[in-house]
Amino acid sequence: MLALFPLWWALGVAEMAWIPLAGCMVVLMVRRGAIQVPRGFAIWLLFMVLMGASVIGIDTSGRLIGFVYRALLYATITVVFVYVYNAKETLTLRYVLGLMTLFWLWAVLGGFAGVAAPEFAFRTPLSYILPQGLQANELISEMVVRRLTQFNPDSWLALDPRPSAPFLYTNGWGNVYSVTLPMVVAYMTLIRRGKTFWLLLLAIPLSLIPAFLTLNRGMFIGLAVAAAYLFLRFAMAGRLRQVLLLTVIGVVAAVAAIALDVGSKLTDRVETSSSTEDRANLYEETFVRTLQSPLFGYGAPRPSFTDGAPSAGTQGHLWMVMFSHGFPALICFVGALVWMYFATIRGRSTAMLVLHTVQLVILVEVFFYGVLPNGLILTFPVAALAMRELRASRASRTSLSPPPSNR
Repeated sequence: MLALFPLWWALGVAEMAWIPLAGCMVVLMVRRGAIQVPRGFAIWLLFMVLMGASVIGIDTSGRLIGFVYRALLYATITVVFVYVYNAKETLTLRYVLGLMTLFWLWAVLGGFAGVAAPEFAFRTPLSYILPQGLQANELISEMVVRRLTQFNPDSWLALDPRPSAPFLYTNGWGNVYSVTLPMVVAYMTLIRRGKTFWLLLLAIPLSLIPAFLTLNRGMFIGLAVAAAYLFLRFAMAGRLRQVLLLTVIGVVAAVAAIALDVGSKLTDRVETSSSTEDRANLYEETFVRTLQSPLFGYGAPRPSFTDGAPSAGTQGHLWMVMFSHGFPALICFVGALVWMYFATIRGRSTAMLVLHTVQLVILVEVFFYGVLPNGLILTFPVAALAMRELRASRASRTSLSPPPSNR
């Protein structure tokens, strides 16, 4: 899934490749048997049930296709979580974090490619297979013709191209970068001073170049929340070395932001775009319309009542869940993310604490990013990994504890 992602992207199937690969995981788990899930996972399974029931709100064949696609992605995320939680012999903490680090590197390389060749595009092999009728769909058209940046030269908004490869949208790039960067840091705490460690130490400040040029305000918020949270946790634990390291990282990021003139670019973007006001209006419309179908929603996003505005139920995964699947599903969805946050909060090592922070980042970013599939398919297995490690640690402490006295 992760190591070969650029290949899936170049072929045009990156957004769909997760699903058959998850099917392979199901076969392996059925062969193995004795599958376990952690307590609390029922919250997510209840969301899956409610999400499936919301199909009653679908009114067109096109929306039904979109519903089935999203349902399969949710099922994929479920499978990946269970698979990682049970594969303790093969998917070790170091191995999984190594794969996540490689995925982060693919994103960074794609970001640099977008900076170097912002208008480059190519037709994928998928474009020569799919019927032209299907390629007229907006989402599919973006899958069959790959671009390195999100850029529309014909738009009336005077905005520079923003890196997006190897994902469809710049916001998707920012979401992946912000949830995987902490994983890279966690991986570095495990490999300690090796060749890979020093290469990553060099790669992280360099990665700030495409990251800042995406002008992703949501990404900035997610990373700022992660840094502030880690700083507070380390300071409360008296871990001065980590506090100093975070301070140095903050200084480097500030210098990079000044060198790239990020402040002026963000100001220009806000002044030339009404995206903040448009989002607020869309969120209000989404909430009001969901009140008219509160139990199961509409099954899928619907066109906005405002001409030219994005569809209601978009511009943030939380709003899509609410509009598409109703308030009960929304409560279960958010509840599952909150459960993963608290289920991983007891980690004491630097790596485990950083992995725990990933759950906070995704909980923040669901408000303004579409995190299906990439954001969720990266954070769910990491949560499973952390829960599995904590369970093993508790079991080890229990086995080492002295037997009770018979007196």
